[in-house]
Amino acid sequence: MLTEITIDNLGVIPHSAVEFSPGLNVLTGETGAGKTMVVTGLRLLTGGRADASKVRTGAAQATVEGAFSTHLLSDVARDALTTITEDAGAQPDENGEYLAARSVKASGRSRAHLGGRTVPAATLAEFTSHLLTIHGQNDQLRLLAPAEQLAALDAFDPAIAPLKERYRESYSKWRAATKDLRERTEKRRELAQEVDRLQFAVDEIDGIDPQDGEDTDLVATINRLQDVDALRESAQGALVAIDGAESVGEYNSGAESADPASTLIGQAASTLQQASDGHLRELGSQLADVAAVLTDVSGELGMFLSDLPSDPDELERLLQRQQELKSLTRKYAPDIAGVLAWRDKAVKRLASIDTSAEAIEELRKRVATSEKEMTTAAKALTKDRTAAARKLEEAVTEELRGLAMPKARVTVSVDKQEFDRNGADSVELRLAPNDALEPQPLASSASGGELSRVMLALEVILSSQQGGATLVFDEVDAGVGGRAAVEIGRRLARLARNYQVIVVTHLPQVAAYATTHLHVSKNVSDESVTSGVDVLEGDARIEELARMLAGMDDSETGRAHANELMERAQAEIAAF
Repeated sequence: MLTEITIDNLGVIPHSAVEFSPGLNVLTGETGAGKTMVVTGLRLLTGGRADASKVRTGAAQATVEGAFSTHLLSDVARDALTTITEDAGAQPDENGEYLAARSVKASGRSRAHLGGRTVPAATLAEFTSHLLTIHGQNDQLRLLAPAEQLAALDAFDPAIAPLKERYRESYSKWRAATKDLRERTEKRRELAQEVDRLQFAVDEIDGIDPQDGEDTDLVATINRLQDVDALRESAQGALVAIDGAESVGEYNSGAESADPASTLIGQAASTLQQASDGHLRELGSQLADVAAVLTDVSGELGMFLSDLPSDPDELERLLQRQQELKSLTRKYAPDIAGVLAWRDKAVKRLASIDTSAEAIEELRKRVATSEKEMTTAAKALTKDRTAAARKLEEAVTEELRGLAMPKARVTVSVDKQEFDRNGADSVELRLAPNDALEPQPLASSASGGELSRVMLALEVILSSQQGGATLVFDEVDAGVGGRAAVEIGRRLARLARNYQVIVVTHLPQVAAYATTHLHVSKNVSDESVTSGVDVLEGDARIEELARMLAGMDDSETGRAHANELMERAQAEIAAF
């Protein structure tokens, strides 16, 4: 249930906070007063498109906040909301309600918040889908489309959903198999050419047999080989300095050489460690550590020298190998890792291309099997839809006869069509003014008032299936008056026994049945236009009903008529 909404800088509304009650809430006001902005705010809370043009002129952004209570929901819906809020990290407030908010900047950027956390607009839409359902005049027109009428029938019967899912799975398999068969039979030559190209590429890669990371390793090795003489000279010089000429076996200057560093440091360390002074012995220990480090460095240098390549042809061989790898990276990918990944994909593609007679025959069998499964699933779906159509037309006709169309009859036809992702059925709503006349398509036979009543009846029925705690009707009673208007008010009041209902209306007959009457008023000054929302009670409510009846809010006769209308409506509500 929506307990409160706060609107800032949306359209003509600079700021307004409205509290909604359980039962039937109506919003009334002069045309252009800003009633539409309230519905616009609600649509923003349902994740609707953020329109920067709706930001009040001169304001940096528009903000809408709504407080939602979940205590009226079913256990299933409440569990679904718990999952959504926990995933989003949203928390209820001290009243146990969740605060949903949406802001739209004048630049066009928007943000959504739920329970104190920033969330995507899609998360806000998922959350409010269990709490709020909006029906407006545009929604009515959309329901005239065949696809929407099919969706309405499917929404009416929950048992259709698993049947549709099963059908869609079999339909997808059939389409995939059919497409594969068509490609293999109609594009056999192209596929054969593709096989040749892929096989040549795979053979080329396998012939060179690159290893993962080999291109990088080659660069390092080639760089070392190209500088091998300088590297050997540096390592040998350092090793001679540490351990003497004998350490490399090839240093003989023909003259007596100086003692190596390891010998001299060892002698110094030994001398100091034998001294009687403690400080000198400590310095001797430090020199002993230096000698140990020199021993480690000497070993590393020896290993480095032994690992240096001595084959004079090794560099040429590696350069040739590098060119082979570059021939692959020029054709297939920027590096060898990419070449190997490309090869794996090519091998999988080759495995999937088989234009042999045996493969074609096997694929034909698979197409036939999947088509049979799809047809069986489609028949089950059609059977359930046909049964649901009978129930839906009975329910809509009953609702319609309670809306001052006592002779009218609605039928829901389910006809065959070509297979698509929704099945093999086309659905059409038809209306007959009485039993003597043949029902005609709703889109072409209904007047504006009849269309409003049929759509209202359908919306009421579907809303009860969807289980939303709050139902919003935005001037769905357009084109209706007189007795039909009274019946619409009565029907909405009955609906409000189990749901919170919010109605934007111009009809006093509907407003008279309200539990809470909200009035949107507009103030036009020399500099700006502003609107606000107030709760009407007592005489103020009677005056608004009189204005709605005939613009007679300042007439005793008008007020008397309005008072009689409201007393009768409220008496009916008490008798429900």
